[in-house]
Amino acid sequence: MFDSLNALPSDAILRLIAEHANDARSNTVDLGVGVYRTEDGETPVLKSVKAAERQVLETQTTKTYLGSGGDPEFNALIQKLTFGDEVAAERVMTLQAPGGSGALRVAAGVISRARENATVWHSDPTWANHVPLLAGAGLTLKPYPYYDAEARTIRFEQMLETLSQAPEGDIVLLHGCCHNPTGMDLSREQWQAVAELLASRKLLPFVDLAYQGFAEGIEEDAYGIRLLAGMVPEMVVATSCSKNFALYRDRVGSLSIVTSNAKTAGIVRSQAHNLVRTMYSMPPDHGAAVVRTILGDAEQRANWVNEVKEMRERLQAMRTGLVAKLRDKAPDHDFSHIERANGMFCFVGISEEQVEQLKKDCGVYMVGSSRINVAGITPGNVDYLAESIASVL
Repeated sequence: MFDSLNALPSDAILRLIAEHANDARSNTVDLGVGVYRTEDGETPVLKSVKAAERQVLETQTTKTYLGSGGDPEFNALIQKLTFGDEVAAERVMTLQAPGGSGALRVAAGVISRARENATVWHSDPTWANHVPLLAGAGLTLKPYPYYDAEARTIRFEQMLETLSQAPEGDIVLLHGCCHNPTGMDLSREQWQAVAELLASRKLLPFVDLAYQGFAEGIEEDAYGIRLLAGMVPEMVVATSCSKNFALYRDRVGSLSIVTSNAKTAGIVRSQAHNLVRTMYSMPPDHGAAVVRTILGDAEQRANWVNEVKEMRERLQAMRTGLVAKLRDKAPDHDFSHIERANGMFCFVGISEEQVEQLKKDCGVYMVGSSRINVAGITPGNVDYLAESIASVL
């Protein structure tokens, strides 16, 4: 049977990781893999997570099944973290999912059941896994303009114009904050315009919130979601705890679907739980128990918020530092968009040929589109990185 299969190309990021790992040069810079790193290049377990893990270990009395929806207390706390007080809890179906990817896939399954041949509009560009995750569930994907690679700004007027022509009932996929891969986020005024358009055109908002806390703050980064929740009768939100809790391998996320009333929320819950049962049965418990412990205790939550602030400020400092160095090394080129971006990712704004030259000549690794993970920049390599970029311009 399996002799009929053909090998598929490996993931571009995974290839980049392997290439970097096999590079024997001592001054290499890895800007590819999408994890947070400290100035020492480590991806640590957060102190707040360590403390919560100790508490879970000491107090947990069973490993019995939780059910397809996961940990109910985790779901309630994440729902509150996401929506605040902007929507009545009985209108929202929230379930724990195996990471943001799991949440996206379950959401796609529910949407496919609710509307056959549903169309999802996504930003151009968007996270590379959005398209295969959603299309794999039978959804049709169409792009809307988002990033102007030459001007290095959001193509907001073109975005609105395209979405204004989307048929009623279509779904619009939005990045809640820290747009991946561009790092360019909507302003509050732009969120208002988008919300008004979606409400008037009866389009369903589908928000991917993977980096809450990495742009402006935990509460501030939920602005777009909470604005939409107060203006539309239905919406979908997928969240991830991979970045802001650094629980990458524990696969912790959530799916929330806002409905027009409590009865519909119950129906949606039954559909979502049925899908979960046929895919992975139920999500893993440990990471969600840790998040529940942190969010459910005022002191532990405050410690976590401070750690997220430290991560956010380090990313911002590295953006500012790189732009300052590039201003010195390449004064004829404008890289100010790197400093205007939010979160872990952005485009440098160089060609694929220049990216390849950086890898070959300097040992600087980034995706061919010139998307970089800012967390790979440190005070110890920012000078070399700026010099390397300047050398290929």
